[in-house]
Amino acid sequence: MMSSGTDLANSAWEAVYRAQATISRELIDLDIWEGLTRREYAVLMALAAESDGLRVTELGQDVLITQPGMSKLVGRLVGRGLVERCDDDDGRARRVRLTAAGARLQSDVGAAIAAAVERIMSRALSQAQQQQLRDLAATLLAGASSPYATIQQKALKRRTR
Repeated sequence: MMSSGTDLANSAWEAVYRAQATISRELIDLDIWEGLTRREYAVLMALAAESDGLRVTELGQDVLITQPGMSKLVGRLVGRGLVERCDDDDGRARRVRLTAAGARLQSDVGAAIAAAVERIMSRALSQAQQQQLRDLAATLLAGASSPYATIQQKALKRRTR
């Protein structure tokens, strides 16, 4: 039998997981993606926050995709004219950055996603509860110790400035 602390921690995790999964599915099912997959949009969103672009490995860490998977995804986005590869300042590495078309698409889809998220969150939570949820999630993330946690902490700070 689990202790009450273990029970509480696990039921809290399950509630967070199920709420996130349900809301993600709801968003995916909306007709707002302009032909992008969720992961393709995540790449465009990550790049929108980085005017100098990111290396493929950095992108993969931000979006939580393996390097080979990210390379393939970037190749598809390059082929569609949404991102471009460019040399690092020192010429040793390649970076990926948004094209003008990619920035427009990210902005358009991002606005639709933002409006949908606002509707979804507001139907069940007041603004004060949304702030509390944001703060609790940020605290959970701050307490994580994996290398991915550091990357996600930086991404969260970048997106909530």
